[in-house]
Amino acid sequence: MLVLVSAIPAAALAHPGHGVVAVPPAAKPGKTASPIDPAKRQWLAGDHHVHSWYSAGTKPSDDPTKPPTLVKAGDAVNPITTNARMAKRHGLSWMVATDHGGPNHSLMNRDEAYPELVRSRRMTPDVLQFWGMELDTPAAEHSSVIVPRSAGERDALYAIERDYNRREPWPADPARDTEGFMLDALRQLEAQPKPPLVIANHPSRTAREVGAYGAYSPAELRGWNDTAPQVAVGMEGAPGHQAASLAADGGVRADGERGGYSRAPTMGGFDQMTARLGGFWDSMLGEGRRFWITSTSDSHRHYTDGGHDFWPGEYSKTYVKAARTYDDVLDGLRNGRVFVTLGDLVSAVDVTASGADGRQRAEIGGELKVAAGSDVTIVIRVRDPKGVNFGGVSPEVARIDLIAGDVTGPAADRSQDSNSSTHVVQRFTSGTWVRDGQMLSMIHVLKDVRRSGYVRVRGTSGNELEPLADERGENPWTDLWFYANPIFITIAPATSG
Repeated sequence: MLVLVSAIPAAALAHPGHGVVAVPPAAKPGKTASPIDPAKRQWLAGDHHVHSWYSAGTKPSDDPTKPPTLVKAGDAVNPITTNARMAKRHGLSWMVATDHGGPNHSLMNRDEAYPELVRSRRMTPDVLQFWGMELDTPAAEHSSVIVPRSAGERDALYAIERDYNRREPWPADPARDTEGFMLDALRQLEAQPKPPLVIANHPSRTAREVGAYGAYSPAELRGWNDTAPQVAVGMEGAPGHQAASLAADGGVRADGERGGYSRAPTMGGFDQMTARLGGFWDSMLGEGRRFWITSTSDSHRHYTDGGHDFWPGEYSKTYVKAARTYDDVLDGLRNGRVFVTLGDLVSAVDVTASGADGRQRAEIGGELKVAAGSDVTIVIRVRDPKGVNFGGVSPEVARIDLIAGDVTGPAADRSQDSNSSTHVVQRFTSGTWVRDGQMLSMIHVLKDVRRSGYVRVRGTSGNELEPLADERGENPWTDLWFYANPIFITIAPATSG
């Protein structure tokens, strides 16, 4: 258990030997490592859940024997080209076009949306623009599908939507809205030579209350990850629609709910499956699952135009440690080289875990193997950027939490949503970190580690020890958090002789 802990005095950070060294994460079984020099990787902000005017509405047909007509701009209103331009303006390096609609939407995506994506790539080349969709997910709600960049990407996505989207057929086919159908789809995606990614969107939006889940259940997400560990790699930690409590003039809507979470509210802007310390996400990590979190805009219509949304990158960012290539950004998402932030609270989060000799190291998304009884040094460096964010606020990091939990293997109860070993190891504040310009640095040592586990980092601009439920009418710019994906620490088996 990662409990015997000793902090190094902050002054020790001045020693050059404690600098953070960029190293590749340990390879994971079944994962294909990207052939990129890790030194060429940097934090690239992006958004994998962005709607355009090809997210269609439907108009019933006058002929009851014919399917409804798809209505362009019936669900979201902005061209893909506008989304990309606004993504660049708000600091993004990559984004994913993720539209959906009613019956036969696969044809609209293939024949209308994809050509516009190609034009958008030419018009805004500074933003890597992935082809994808928001899957109307069998036996669930929605999920982002991200297709690898290739000459065959248009047809690849067309086949996925045609064959697996639950709203695609007309008349509706109940057989396409079962968990078994979704697992069959994931098996097919996992078997592809260049598999896509599937990330569960707003997982608790339909939850009845905290701990009472809706369209997504813990057992269901375990089933996804078991079936396709290279494809079903995570969930939105912070959902979109975070501007739902803002009026068009920037004031507050008293009845606005962040994320559209009406019954089980977000907590500091994050879904309960992520935000609850020792909750569902920690239960997945406690099984040793490589199951990551992201954050998105879910942009449909901007709040100044009567919608509930921010532009891509305006409020929420998913940072991926990657070279500026399609393949390496996808590899970073697949392998958890990711941290997420709201309101530009931070713009870099580097965490390393190293053994006593300092030669073996792991970064976010990686794995460090040590002998039982080893000390493990955790180095955290965070950039707290100067200046105002897009809400006109100049946020400052008030606290950073180092969190640890045990890895004990598969849960006997597939519905488990807790990990009792998860705890805050240390809360760092201005008195316990070293500031050098915009960089905040801190060190902690886990002493005498004898059980496999993981560490992860989060931070906030406020003073809540744990994120509280977001009230209706809460201004999203005043309650900012960031979360980093974990590093796994594995006790290596003893060798004889």
